[in-house]
Amino acid sequence: MDTDVLIIGAGPTGMTLANELRITGVSATLVDKLAQRSQLSKAGGVQSRTQEAFDQRGLLEPLLATGNHQTSTAHFAGIPLLLTRRRQRLPWRSIPQVVIEGFLEQHLAAHDLHVRRDHELIGLAQNDIGVTANFANGVTVEAGYVVAADGAHSTVRSLLRAEFPGRVGTATAIAADVRLDGDVPALTRAWSEDGYWAQVFPLGTDSQGRPLHRLALGGPGRSLSRDVPVTEDEIRDGLRSVFGARVRLLELRYARRITNVARQAARYRHGRVFLAGDAAHVHLPIGAQGMNTGIQDVLNLGWKLAAAVHNWAPEHLLDTYHDERHPVAAAVLRNVQAQSLLMDWEGTHDPDVIAAKDLFASLAQLPEVQYHLDGMLSGMGIRYPMPGSDDQPLVGLPAPDLKLGTTRLHELLRSGRGILLDPSDTLAELASPWTDRVDRTGQGAEPEPMLIRPDGYVCWTAGADRSTDGLTSALNHWFGKPR
Repeated sequence: MDTDVLIIGAGPTGMTLANELRITGVSATLVDKLAQRSQLSKAGGVQSRTQEAFDQRGLLEPLLATGNHQTSTAHFAGIPLLLTRRRQRLPWRSIPQVVIEGFLEQHLAAHDLHVRRDHELIGLAQNDIGVTANFANGVTVEAGYVVAADGAHSTVRSLLRAEFPGRVGTATAIAADVRLDGDVPALTRAWSEDGYWAQVFPLGTDSQGRPLHRLALGGPGRSLSRDVPVTEDEIRDGLRSVFGARVRLLELRYARRITNVARQAARYRHGRVFLAGDAAHVHLPIGAQGMNTGIQDVLNLGWKLAAAVHNWAPEHLLDTYHDERHPVAAAVLRNVQAQSLLMDWEGTHDPDVIAAKDLFASLAQLPEVQYHLDGMLSGMGIRYPMPGSDDQPLVGLPAPDLKLGTTRLHELLRSGRGILLDPSDTLAELASPWTDRVDRTGQGAEPEPMLIRPDGYVCWTAGADRSTDGLTSALNHWFGKPR
């Protein structure tokens, strides 16, 4: 093989996966059809769970050092969830996709992993031992596994003839990164008499400290083909129609037409080829969920591929990628469709929709509703189905960032290995056959014993009675046969 894993697509999803494989000693080849990295930001926010995952790999602090990336209030269908602002250790932050891509590419290059650009995939074939990928520039790559991170119009997905059921887009609107002047209303949906609507979301500041905003602009009769370029005049006319002279366009950084398409691959695994990110699921970009879902896809997949390459993966392990991540994206598609309805994204101005949103807005003032929505949007509420999750409340959830003496639990996950917390120092003999895959630590802490997967999810706890029942079974289930 030329490489253990070939990654098609060098966006945030593909580059995150390359880093996950790098830290586990797996060779990865990262290719992209673009001759140079795109300067367009399709996404603009990083949710709490994604930040935690970056923190677990030592990436968060240097990423935040790239600029003034402000925290912001989460919202559902444009309804601010004010009570959740300080609920998570790492609240939602405005970090444009172009910044994340630049940071990750530099990080990988510093570890001698470079993106191979101008590689357009034209052929894919697999057998029992590997995959052959052919590119338009004449290059052929032999890989043990292939991961498609090549976006909504995935070539890999097309070559696989993978089922991609769902709804086609029925209307378009404009999404633009802009600098604005005047009385800029954040989050609130505003309407004009002629049917335009506009909504503005803060994106932090640029390198000169000037505020940036993501502008969504649309309405009935304004839906144009995605191929029609967005012009400054079109945005100025829309702003003038909605806000009059109160808001003015100073600079257009980036603009595209977005649709309310909602599709998801029926299967994420096709033999030795896996779909991730927008190659696996596409939806209207609401709530900063698309990029975050893709990044979390490969955080789930990366350590499992590494286990397979290193020949200790249990037979079922690679299949758990689909089993765990497919329901997550399905839930994202549902909540995005609900949000687009409440936001009246197509601009119908239907009185029934307005009444439904008013009712929902009143319900969203309840703390329990805000916390439920926050857990759903942030990724912190994801709970994977695992053995033991029925009677142990932590199993299947992200591990808490516990203080362990002078260090933090999340810092221990930077090795890309599993972690066994053993505060009483009684589990050494039981866990010894897995020491090549799982690190055991006590650090003088007082939490209950727990086993944590390399992606930061709890897969076993001792429970209130501090019983070791089930630990051997969990080690076998997630970390394979003992040495």
